[in-house]
Amino acid sequence: MKVAIMQPYFFPYIGYFQLINSVDIFIIYDDVHFPKKGWVNRNYILLNNNKHLFTIPCKSISQNKLINAIQIDKENKALKTILKTLEAAYSKKAPYYEIVFPMVKNVINSDVDTISGLALESIASVCSYLGINTKLLVSSENFPETIDLGGSERMISICKTLGANELINAIGGMDLYDKNDFIKQGINLSFVNIKHFENLYYSQGENQPFIPYLSIIDVMMFNSVQEIGKMLENCELL
Repeated sequence: MKVAIMQPYFFPYIGYFQLINSVDIFIIYDDVHFPKKGWVNRNYILLNNNKHLFTIPCKSISQNKLINAIQIDKENKALKTILKTLEAAYSKKAPYYEIVFPMVKNVINSDVDTISGLALESIASVCSYLGINTKLLVSSENFPETIDLGGSERMISICKTLGANELINAIGGMDLYDKNDFIKQGINLSFVNIKHFENLYYSQGENQPFIPYLSIIDVMMFNSVQEIGKMLENCELL
């Protein structure tokens, strides 16, 4: 069984979904500290031929708080502005706008009040849309007994609880985790890497230079489910 464990991100980039697509069970790591300058509540879209940063407004963000304790600021006008920005960015040029915009709107307007919950909503909605059948679990709900363990130790404990013999991590984890620590516990640790990003190229509109690494929102706006499915397979394990 293959498992991946990652912090929740709001409509993350396609590499996040390549990771989800590579495993049997994907665990939303929501009971760890909120990362400074991370991607939990923000990402880039394409606006006026440039990448544009959008941010879900939250209350009292702090690195001393767990991600699942961060509340969304639903009274903040910036929340509604995101939808208006998406409409301005994609309504006139993105072929799949009429399908994708309602999906994003439903997530943003959901009753969820934490950023971890909203991120999970976004991830689950994309997986459903793309036909990714990986099982999604949440660390605070499914593995609360492991919260006091260290990074590698906690991941090993979760894998053993699930009976998993393979843990797949994002490529950034190569600097954080030692494969030997996992091998000693009978777990093979691999890292998913975009194989050739040029193969993920897609048209973002007439006379628009391609801008990579944007939110999955951008990918879905310009590509069919079948085209995105091919992109999801365009990765390798290291």
